[in-house]
Amino acid sequence: MGEGVKAMLARPIQLADEVAKQCGAARCFRAECGELKARADKLAALLRQAARADLYDRPAARIMAGAQQALLKASSLAARCASGHPRLRRLFTLSPAAGFPRTIALLDTALEDVAWLLRISSPRSGGGGGGGGGGDDDGDGDDGDLRGLPNIAQNEPILFLIWDHVARLHTGGLAARADSAANLASLARDSQHFAKLIIEEDGVPPLLRLLKEGTDDGQEAAARALGLLGCDDESIEKLVQAGVCSVFAAALKDPPMRVQAAVADAIGTLAGRSATCQELFAQNNAVRYLVGHLASGTIQEHSRYSVGSSSSKNSAAAPQHMTSLHSVVLAKTLSMRHGGDRGTSSSTDEPPRVSNEQDTKRNQMQSVVQSAMAAKTKTNGSLVPPFRPQLGTSGSSGRGAVREVEDPETKARLKAMAARALWKLARGHLGVCKSITDSRALLCFAVLLEKGDGGMGTSVQYFSAMAIMEISRVAEHSLALRQSAFKPSSPAAKAVVDQLLHIVSKGDYDDLLLPCITALGCLARTFTASENRVIAPLVELLDEREPPVIKEAVLALTKFACNENHLHVNHCKAIVDSGGARHLVQLVYLGDEVQIEALILLCFIALHVPESEELAQAGVLAVLLWASKQAHMIQDMRVDALLPDAKGRLELFQSRASR
Repeated sequence: MGEGVKAMLARPIQLADEVAKQCGAARCFRAECGELKARADKLAALLRQAARADLYDRPAARIMAGAQQALLKASSLAARCASGHPRLRRLFTLSPAAGFPRTIALLDTALEDVAWLLRISSPRSGGGGGGGGGGDDDGDGDDGDLRGLPNIAQNEPILFLIWDHVARLHTGGLAARADSAANLASLARDSQHFAKLIIEEDGVPPLLRLLKEGTDDGQEAAARALGLLGCDDESIEKLVQAGVCSVFAAALKDPPMRVQAAVADAIGTLAGRSATCQELFAQNNAVRYLVGHLASGTIQEHSRYSVGSSSSKNSAAAPQHMTSLHSVVLAKTLSMRHGGDRGTSSSTDEPPRVSNEQDTKRNQMQSVVQSAMAAKTKTNGSLVPPFRPQLGTSGSSGRGAVREVEDPETKARLKAMAARALWKLARGHLGVCKSITDSRALLCFAVLLEKGDGGMGTSVQYFSAMAIMEISRVAEHSLALRQSAFKPSSPAAKAVVDQLLHIVSKGDYDDLLLPCITALGCLARTFTASENRVIAPLVELLDEREPPVIKEAVLALTKFACNENHLHVNHCKAIVDSGGARHLVQLVYLGDEVQIEALILLCFIALHVPESEELAQAGVLAVLLWASKQAHMIQDMRVDALLPDAKGRLELFQSRASR
């Protein structure tokens, strides 16, 4: 109990003693004053008991204010009974029918409220405030039950429900604390107002303490509640000041996995709402631990990463053109590993393999991952150390045995939540994206895009696609990141692009299609002139598809054809050769939602390849002439800057061709 609470108690105790003294000296209405005195003595005893207890500050302030008001009224009434002529007071100044019953009711309310405050501020069933008592999980007694609501709960019952749960987080046993954390999480999920009340009523510190010290159920509930409390900037700022970022990052290191999954989910929620949280999680090494959880079971770690043969289940679905490209990369890698690396691969650190797996043909994704890892085994003639803590089996060393006993659903959920958290952390943050791509997370995302979560229903493919999209968006504006993570010779980049192309080529309108289209567009400047397999699948999406798909495809193709792309001429020719001109003409005429974007792409094509016969056959010049007369189109600043030059270039070259 702080000094502020002691100061709040001093005045009510003084008033209670004063009321008792005045009632003892009453000269009239002695029976009624006797009732007031009895209640004042009882209230004084409870207040002195409260002075010796460790009170919960937030409800104490309101309850002491109510008790003080009741005692002031009682003191005023008792003072009138203790002074003056009894008969005159009885006749002219006092109204016993209204005064005494109301004052007695106020004192009864104060007594009940103070008693409630003492109950919620006291340890129950031997549980203790530290949560380490021996009998606090028994369930007997009142430890697991709400301890009633005070009378002042009539105005705002939810507030006092929050008080009770927060108090149980301070004084209850382990099971009661876990239950209260789960209830607070439910309240925060139901309403942002409730979430703000929990923060205002000092609910964050005991939740953080429970996350550090509680049972598995309590830690999971505390992580879930803390993630839900960050509903706006003000709430997140208070969570940050309480140290939630460092506590979450530390919780990612230690099992159980279901707690780690809840923490990863909360990290994703907070990082998605606050750039400050992104930065703090990055500073506390959360990215490293999340990548470790993502890599576990996705790519195996011994002296280097490799993908087991079990990842070849979906090899039939992979594009066939991957084989030749990746075989070249693998052959080059194997030549680098000749000699010294052969001994490493046969060391005792490598896990045993089933005999029939040695005879199984490795699929395309496995070859890419192996080549990427083998390319890192030698740097300046020396082998990379076999231990890489930033990609440990479970985010920390020595946790592999614990991970093996977890059920598949928990493993899949942790992997999905790690992917979601990395997606949110990577959004617009160059440092996080650099940390992710410097690790082998890109390979993990590529593998997860290919084989998913084994039917666990965790949306890990969607989270992986969104993470790749956010990293690609940052790379679009960062030359250093493009050169380090998405250079054409990078096996990890090839693996990612292959999976993006596979999804875009299928063209199924699902959760994966739009982020994959966006990612390919953002990576437009990383493709070489000889990489001509990207344009055609995007052009095919322009033909009678869903409006969101058409719009994303047009935007992606524009990034290939724009002036900022130094290979814009090659890409424009590829768009025209794939039949893109006629699709764009139709979209400019008829595409309500994509008219402007389609016109801009058509202008870039007309600027860069005006001599193309396909443009003449598609009637592009007529479209540009028509568009120049449409007020709603030329009002767009981008169209106004491109359309005159594109129309002039097209008129010049097509008129020459006609002569």
